[in-house]
Amino acid sequence: MKHLLEIHILQNFAPSNLNRDDTGSPKDAIFGGVRRGRISSQCLKRAAREYVRENPGGLPQEALALRTKRLVQALVEQLKAKGRAEEEARQKVEQALGGMGLKVDAEGKTQYLLFLGQQEVARIADLIEQHWDGLVAPQAEEEGGKKKAKDAKKAGREAVPDEIRKALSRVLDGGKALDVALFGRMLADLPEKNQDAACQVAHAISTHAVEREFDFYTAVDDLKPDDNAGADMLGTVEFNSACFYRYAAIDLEKLRANLQGDAELMLRGLEAFLRAMVKAKPSGKQNSFAAHNDPEYVVFAVRQEADPRNLANAFEKPIRPNKEKSLTEASLEQLEAKWQKLSEAYDQNGEAWVLNLTEVKSQIGTPVKNLGELVAKALEKVRANMGV
Repeated sequence: MKHLLEIHILQNFAPSNLNRDDTGSPKDAIFGGVRRGRISSQCLKRAAREYVRENPGGLPQEALALRTKRLVQALVEQLKAKGRAEEEARQKVEQALGGMGLKVDAEGKTQYLLFLGQQEVARIADLIEQHWDGLVAPQAEEEGGKKKAKDAKKAGREAVPDEIRKALSRVLDGGKALDVALFGRMLADLPEKNQDAACQVAHAISTHAVEREFDFYTAVDDLKPDDNAGADMLGTVEFNSACFYRYAAIDLEKLRANLQGDAELMLRGLEAFLRAMVKAKPSGKQNSFAAHNDPEYVVFAVRQEADPRNLANAFEKPIRPNKEKSLTEASLEQLEAKWQKLSEAYDQNGEAWVLNLTEVKSQIGTPVKNLGELVAKALEKVRANMGV
C-alpha cells in the first residue's frame, strides 16, 4: 500500500457477552493452542457505523449508507414526499429495481441485504420520478380467469426501456458513502457494482486464555401470592472477561478512490471513523452487563510504501496475570516488543502516536494526551503524505 493508516488497540472488557454465536455463547477462537475470547470484525464494523451515525461530527448524514432489504419502502416514502400515490409508487419502484437486476419478493423486500449510499437511494427515487410515465407496467395475461401475477411481474421487469435501465444502472457508484468506501460491498446480482473495501478489520482476540463462565439467574412474579415461594423463571447466560487486541488497516489511496477522489470528504470521514473505532462498543447483552470500557492503549500509525502489520502474534504465547502488572500492561509490553522486532527486521517504521492510560511507559511512537490529539496528529500526517 502506498499510503497506510493502522490502528492497534488494547481494550479490557469487564464480564460481558458482547458478541454471541448461534448458541448464545460469547464468540471465541483457538489461537496459540488455547481458547481466546473473540469479537468478530463484522460486529466491530457495525458498532463503528452506528457510532458514526449517532456522532457524525462534521460528516453529513448523506455521506453514510443504508444496509437493508427494505429498499422498496424507502423509495416509496421518498416518492410519496414528492406527491405520488403509495400503490402506484410501489409498482413503479418494483419495476425500476427489476430493470436494474434487483429482485423483489412477494413481501416487497429485496432477496438479500443491499448496502447502498443514501445518495444512491435518493438518485434512484429522482430517476423514477423523472421517468414516471416511461415506467408502464404491462397487463397480466389471463389464465383460467386468474391473472398470472408472477409472469406479469417478470414481464414488468423486462419492459423497462433501455434508456431508463442504463440511467438507473449508472446511479450505483457508491454514492460517496463513507461506510461503503471503507468496508466495501457485494451485490450478487450486479457484480460489476461491487466495491472493494479500503479498510481491513481483524477479529479482536483476547491476549490471554479465556474460560467460559455461566450466570445462573432467576426471576420472580411481582404479583405472585406471598404463600407461593420459588422462582417463576430461571436460566443461564454465558459470559467472559478479556483484554482484547484489536487491529485495522486503511488503504488511504483506495479510500480516496472509493470516495470518487473527494479528498475533503476522505479526511472528514477518517476523523469520524477513527473516533468511532476507539469509542464504539458492541451492544450485545449490554443491558445485562454494562461493559462500557474504553481502551487503555491506542496506537495510530501512518506509513508509506508499507505492508499492513497485524501484531496478534505478540500474543501467540498467551499473557498470564501476575501481581506486578495487569493483563493490559503485560499485553502492552508484549505488543511493543513485537513492534520493535518487526520494525528492525523489515524496516517499515512510519510514524506513530500513542494514547496510553496504563502505568507502563510506552517505548514506541509519540505520546498524546487525549483522543482528540491522537486523531489530529494522524490526520495531519495523512494530509502531508498525500498532499491534501
